[in-house]
Amino acid sequence: MRNFNKKRGTSILGVLVVGMIIVFVLSYFNVNIKSVIDSPTGQENVNYVRGGVRNLWNTYLVKPVSYFWNDVWLNIFWKSFISNMERIRDGQSTDFDNAANNLKIQQ
Repeated sequence: MRNFNKKRGTSILGVLVVGMIIVFVLSYFNVNIKSVIDSPTGQENVNYVRGGVRNLWNTYLVKPVSYFWNDVWLNIFWKSFISNMERIRDGQSTDFDNAANNLKIQQ
């Protein structure tokens, strides 16, 4: 018997499809999204959400995202990627080639 208890997340494609379905449903009911957004109430709601997102970013997210971007992504991944690309350009061996020379495979 197969195990069907796999945990699956939502892909970006799924989010886009759901967004398109929402737009089509609103269009079916003759809701003009532009007029709703341009209305004073719509503008107040947009500004309220924008302020909440800005507060969320400044209070909780800016430090961990900055740490990940500067200390993890740039230092670990990006610098080694650029270094290896420059080595390939110059005809030198990459980190992968150097590590492969030390690899011992037992049969």
